Amino acid sequence: MNVESGAPSSLKLWLVIFLCMPTGCYQWVSASLPIHSDNLTGRPNVLFIVVDDLRPSLNSYGGPILSPNIDNLAAQSAVFQHAMVQQAVCGPSRISFMTSRRPDTTKLYDFYSYWREAAGNYTTLPQHFKENGYFTASVGKVFHGGKASNGTDDYPYSWSVEAWHPPTQEYKRAKVCKNMDGTLHQNIICPVNVTEMPLQSLPDIQSTDHALDLLQQFASRSPQPLSPSSPSRKSASKESGSQHTKDTSQPFFLGVGYHKPHVPFKYPQEYRALYPLEEVEIAPNPDLPPKLPPVAFEPYTSLMERDDIGALNISFPYGPIPRPYHYLLRQSYYAAATYTDFQMGRLLQGLEDNGFANNTIIVFVGDHGWQLGEHSEWCKFSNFELATRVPLMVHVPGVTDVQKQPRTKKFPLKDLLKNKKSGERRYSSVLKEGQVVNEFVELVDMFPTLAELAGLQVPSTCPPNPFKVDFCTEGVSFAPLITRGFGRKGVSYTRWKNATFSQYPRPGDVPTLESDLPHLVNITIMGYSMRTSDYHFTEWIGFNHSIFQGDWEDVHARELYVLATDPLEDDNVADSLDYQDLIQDLHIKLMRGWRDSLPV
Repeated sequence: MNVESGAPSSLKLWLVIFLCMPTGCYQWVSASLPIHSDNLTGRPNVLFIVVDDLRPSLNSYGGPILSPNIDNLAAQSAVFQHAMVQQAVCGPSRISFMTSRRPDTTKLYDFYSYWREAAGNYTTLPQHFKENGYFTASVGKVFHGGKASNGTDDYPYSWSVEAWHPPTQEYKRAKVCKNMDGTLHQNIICPVNVTEMPLQSLPDIQSTDHALDLLQQFASRSPQPLSPSSPSRKSASKESGSQHTKDTSQPFFLGVGYHKPHVPFKYPQEYRALYPLEEVEIAPNPDLPPKLPPVAFEPYTSLMERDDIGALNISFPYGPIPRPYHYLLRQSYYAAATYTDFQMGRLLQGLEDNGFANNTIIVFVGDHGWQLGEHSEWCKFSNFELATRVPLMVHVPGVTDVQKQPRTKKFPLKDLLKNKKSGERRYSSVLKEGQVVNEFVELVDMFPTLAELAGLQVPSTCPPNPFKVDFCTEGVSFAPLITRGFGRKGVSYTRWKNATFSQYPRPGDVPTLESDLPHLVNITIMGYSMRTSDYHFTEWIGFNHSIFQGDWEDVHARELYVLATDPLEDDNVADSLDYQDLIQDLHIKLMRGWRDSLPV
């Protein structure tokens, strides 16, 4: 078995000793874990939860979203405060973190190419687990569907069985949203009576049901994955697939993707009452920044194409959205997120009820952020931190969940709709010292991190020309940040990663109807962005889509935000004479890119 090049010498000594003993591979893997836990005998399972469009405005991050089940997970996890995506849109972000490659290496900036054909035959996160004996399954939106994952969610490379998608997702554009007069429309704001919906359900409810069925089958020690066409949990128990796992003790990697709070905000109407409109606050910086370059603005066209927003006759491209709808959109985003919190609570309860709570690593992450009226912007599609920063939690049994008082249950389901007592709407999670990780991490780091936590081979750093290398990473394992925080020995660094990198394409210098989601052939400008502890710096440069390369001599615009005095990124000082020397230094660092900022 290969040993990653970054392993410390003490770890290598343990590996030599255990390889000479007849105790078996599984014990060797556990012994090699830098965060070894008595609960993780053999190989740990992995539950990988991805939420669409979720920004870190959760209660456990100090935000207004009521999220008791996520907060409970946070209280037993390492919680990352500065986790950044590499491109703030679904397809490119997910392909990036699933392959541990950045968009310039996946060659995916839109939704219309498959990396194995367009870039290289890169190993994915679930594929690595599958090739190391895991049963891998996908429920809901884990990969971005369509061409970006070959129309199969990268099956059979990444998954042991075909990816499963909720049948109700077919109705995502159905006219089911009631206006005040009772007429049905395709609206952004769409609280619904679930019993009146097609199939009397919603996608995230169905995804949770299906994931719970899989957990029950895994618990039977003879998993029989459900047919991808199984319509619902009720009938699924009668229809099991024909594929079986070969080993009754085979560990699993289960990916579960939740759609909400992605637009449209279609969620059970009861959740809206949790956020009285008079208590919803306006964005702290709702106005268009006066020095924002036009190329940097995202005109939220995905909102404008819906009936309710379209009826407002908002001027293109800068709007703004009328103030009453500003509050309504924020209210429904929060309500949709709390609805997803309940679904995740059901999933975690099912994990525990089936006996997996103490041998399953849990990752909870958003695929990118979302702007809720800040800078007069909505959606993602930008390099602002609101679009690139996400919630990220990693739960490792016996390590991150050590409690002074033993819990009767780790993941009891918390239902805000049934808890009406005053003062109990918020389940504040008290994060202990060591749980909160303030260092920078990027989502490309998740692949090597999970490999290390599970005792699998950790991919080495990709070479400068990575396209013919199937197994490598353009990130770094952040497992040492977890081990340090919870008092475990691990790899030590003189300094950790000192910057994060993201990018976003544009078809031109001014906002157009295609600015948010330009096709590759129309991309002429790339905004390369770097976040350090002190600054957020972006350069919008000319980009040749034929050779996937930017021209650093062709700078169209710059943004520089001094975070100590401007944490909300409102005052672009890139044109100020006082910062020109700094800008030259940041320009060089940005050109050198992520390799120059890795831990040492």
